[in-house]
Amino acid sequence: MPFTYFLLVFSVHIHIEKTKVMAGKEKDMSKVKQMLRLHHNGVSNRQIAKDLSVNKETVNRYVKLAKLDELSITDLLKLDDPVLQHRMNGGSPSYPEGERFDDFKKKLSYFEDEMKRPHVTLKLLWEEYIAEHPKGYGLTQFRYHYRQHTKAKRPVSSSLLKDLYTPGEKLMIDYAGDRLEYVDRETGEIVKVQVFVACMPATDYGFAIAVRSQRSEDFIHALAMCLGSLGGVPKIVVSDNLKAAVVKTDPHEPKINRILEDMANHYGFVVIPARSGKPKDKSLVENQVKIVYNRVYAQLRNQKFYSLEELNKAIGRRCRHITVSVCSNILTRAKSSL
Repeated sequence: MPFTYFLLVFSVHIHIEKTKVMAGKEKDMSKVKQMLRLHHNGVSNRQIAKDLSVNKETVNRYVKLAKLDELSITDLLKLDDPVLQHRMNGGSPSYPEGERFDDFKKKLSYFEDEMKRPHVTLKLLWEEYIAEHPKGYGLTQFRYHYRQHTKAKRPVSSSLLKDLYTPGEKLMIDYAGDRLEYVDRETGEIVKVQVFVACMPATDYGFAIAVRSQRSEDFIHALAMCLGSLGGVPKIVVSDNLKAAVVKTDPHEPKINRILEDMANHYGFVVIPARSGKPKDKSLVENQVKIVYNRVYAQLRNQKFYSLEELNKAIGRRCRHITVSVCSNILTRAKSSL
């Protein structure tokens, strides 16, 4: 449904695995289907490129090819990935249509059933297949096309569904790597400050505040200000392995800073540290840091501030601007989807 689709895209901030690709390079057809689905729902090519983390020219290319195709976008989305790839990249199809394709496709359900049986391998099935169809696919192509078929059967939005977040359940927190600064009025000294960043993954609501350091007292102050801005308390706070949050990192039994633990018990939330070496645990707040760099740091780069309070007022204004922009995009997409 259009609204469900919109909710998926927005909730996860398109929490699809991000990969950098060159314009013009052939894409995985599941990704192309996502491009076409977004286009079909009225999303601009520029926004599609941003949401799916692909080059805009790549989006332009596939949308143009889809418009030139005799099939509608709705019909293209129903095609198996290999067949769609042939239509999108007719010059070098990975899955040629014709008699060989028809023979192979007729046996796909049989191959799938046989693969569920003990000790059956794709090589064994290929040997049976090639004995029946001597001009059929070689072993390498046979394996590739079989795997393409099984992958194509997965729902296009499966990678989105598995990453859905419950509204209000989690708050992800971290510090930005780069610092901001203000000028001390009395001494003229430039004071570098840390920037605390938080993100609600279900809605991508962001928060940022400058504090003097990453020490426990400043960290607790920043988190308290964040909760006050939210007007509520999440069930879970997902923290990076900051010293102010996690005294001892351990994959099985991390030791939470006592001050944070007391705060969590007072407010009624649970602290779950992000696992070391598991970037997906905090990928959304890292993305929020990038947004803060672009929408706050860059926007304030030519301004001078003479106190931490003055700096935070400017950060607050920029964060509210980001929120308004996000809400505006939500309403625009919702209207276009109805």
